[in-house]
Amino acid sequence: MEQAAGSMVQTFEELLAGSVAAHGHLCPGQIVGVRMAMLGLRLLDFAAPPTYPQLKQLIVFIEMDRCTGDAVAFVTNAKLGRRSLKFVDYGIMAATFLNLETDQAFRIVSTEESRDLAVLYAPAEPDYRRQQLEAYQVMPDSVLFRVQEVQVDLTPFDLPGPTRRKVSCVQCGQVVRDGREVVKDGQPYCRPCARGGYFRNAKEIAWGDMNWSPQSQIKETKPRTGAGQLEERPALLS
Repeated sequence: MEQAAGSMVQTFEELLAGSVAAHGHLCPGQIVGVRMAMLGLRLLDFAAPPTYPQLKQLIVFIEMDRCTGDAVAFVTNAKLGRRSLKFVDYGIMAATFLNLETDQAFRIVSTEESRDLAVLYAPAEPDYRRQQLEAYQVMPDSVLFRVQEVQVDLTPFDLPGPTRRKVSCVQCGQVVRDGREVVKDGQPYCRPCARGGYFRNAKEIAWGDMNWSPQSQIKETKPRTGAGQLEERPALLS
């Protein structure tokens, strides 16, 4: 590995091993995702993984909630909670890589032809899944992917950083952040109230250990030697 402005540039094999460890298993989607992310970063002239300054300029859109998405997130180090990772539920094995500083963006789509051509790159492997695992590691990018240069329009509400606006839904009272409210008749609503949500029949409940807190794990205290203070000990987990 070589040093790259505060980040350790990693090989494909190293990135794949790390992604597999984080994801939980090796599969064709992991290989495709690692290579997709490496290509996207390379097109932006970013390191893999990105350096910290590069990471501050990177937004990644993932269009599927499958194994490939985990690999793309791992290699790019983009995170939902940092608002550098965006999930768009298109059901397409594709991701877009955006440089906020230059507005340059590339959408990379995994080709269906690559599945059909796997036999040409791993002819000695009779098992179809293992054939893909082997082929996707040697197949050229030009066979594995299509690349589109795209324009991505973002608002200030889409960018990393502190919450820019909060409003309360006039129906349920829930606070809605960053312009995600729906305005009806001049009044703000959360999207579940305005359009229906992924859940239904919601009702508030009480639960058995509702007074639990992390302090509940502390099982014993004892005076410190020579002091009138209490020493806290966490309980052993069984």
